Amino acid sequence: TECVSGCLCPEGLYDDGSGGCVEKKDCPCFHNNQWYSSGQTIAADCNTCTCQKGAWSCTEYKCYGTCTIYGSGHYITFDGKFYDFDGNCDYVATQDFCSDNNSSGSFSIITENVPCGTTGVTCSKAIKMFLGKTELKLENKDYQEVQRDVGDDVRYWNRTIGLYLVIEASNGVMLIWDKKTTVFIKMSPDYKGRVCGLCGNFDDKTSNDFTTRNGLQESNVLKFGNSWKQSSTCSDVTEEVKPCDMKPHRKSWAEKECSIIKSEVFNICHSKVNPNPFYDACVHDACSCDSGGDCECFCSAVAAYAQECIKAEACVFWRTPDICPIFCDYYN
Repeated sequence: TECVSGCLCPEGLYDDGSGGCVEKKDCPCFHNNQWYSSGQTIAADCNTCTCQKGAWSCTEYKCYGTCTIYGSGHYITFDGKFYDFDGNCDYVATQDFCSDNNSSGSFSIITENVPCGTTGVTCSKAIKMFLGKTELKLENKDYQEVQRDVGDDVRYWNRTIGLYLVIEASNGVMLIWDKKTTVFIKMSPDYKGRVCGLCGNFDDKTSNDFTTRNGLQESNVLKFGNSWKQSSTCSDVTEEVKPCDMKPHRKSWAEKECSIIKSEVFNICHSKVNPNPFYDACVHDACSCDSGGDCECFCSAVAAYAQECIKAEACVFWRTPDICPIFCDYYN
């Protein structure tokens, strides 16, 4: 209706996002603040997406799910819900004994949480993995096997990869442990909607991850977490622990150290994985580890964000001789 100053593409051609004009078949695609030209591919979990005529066309494989437990009570469910729960007891991380007919399950993974400082926060000290009639206990940087009288035979393999001990079972369950306070539970897509526990139900919806042992949906994280404790003799968690409020003299140090997560070092990852919950978790952990091991708590918290970045295909080289060094020759 009126003249507008500026540049336009000739009729039949389209803006390619970088100042040029292309035919429709050569239109670029946009993802995470980046332009991709026609024919370029990106990875989205276990699927590959190809740019075609300005839109993404993706394969539709069902992907393995991952639940992460790390530091002092931080959980990321199979469906990606991030929450904190500090309970001093044994809790069901995940299992497939979820229906009324509890005899049909094949595995259960229990996390044994203990205090890791004087502020009341808890860390995962040991992991128990029940595979049919086999019980594995991962503790003190090693694991023990116990054979029980009940259950099926479920085969498993173990191997060490760098820092991690990996237990892989024939039923599609994998456990990756850093021999400290971080554990990753990977699960075959066959278990979608068939598991329960602190890791959620793996049905691609975060809204119902807080399902209690009784099958009720809960909005309160403490009631949800308490429902999955293994022993009735443990006391319920009644309030959220805020270690930085209890140890204010550590707060400024914690914020300074953890600022690496929001710094240029991780810049390539910020648009792909939101750094804020990982930064908050890092500050929480750095405040709480006040009885030694504060470097280990800080390093585990930053490594958790780096791990999510790697999953999103953003490789970050954040370790230095001064910040959480690893002696690669020793682990190689």
